[in-house]
Amino acid sequence: MQLDQSRVKQLIEDVFRITAELQRMTNRRFTPDGHLVGSLGEVIAANTYDLTLEPPSTKACDAKDRKGRRIEIKATFGERVAFRHHDADCRPDHCLVLRLRQDAGFDEIYNGPMQPIFEKLNVRAIPSNGQRQISLVQLRILNAQIADAERLPQVGEHS
Repeated sequence: MQLDQSRVKQLIEDVFRITAELQRMTNRRFTPDGHLVGSLGEVIAANTYDLTLEPPSTKACDAKDRKGRRIEIKATFGERVAFRHHDADCRPDHCLVLRLRQDAGFDEIYNGPMQPIFEKLNVRAIPSNGQRQISLVQLRILNAQIADAERLPQVGEHS
């Protein structure tokens, strides 16, 4: 999937310009979150790492790489991400966690096999919403232990 990177960057900057103006006008928070952030992360990851996006809401898989590995993509502007509980027979193979920036760039927080994240999360009880949270600090620690050969290579532009 190839996108017009300069147009995507401009549109993301426009989202933040618009939300900042709404906040100034109304004294209410207008933070992009939820599906918007997730979709932004998926599109950015697909272009940067040459992934093929799966249909929305595909269980345990946001995209696949050229080897057919199931990729879970998490994006945030915050300091934590949440993972749903997956049955052993339906788990992603790999995970990308990106911390998005308002300049349409991102910081790669985690790029590696899903298993180390599952091991970290499985020591916690499953909350009623089925989502276990993990901090970006913890993910950076896990990421430091991933060999370069296990990472998805970046092929597209990113800032």
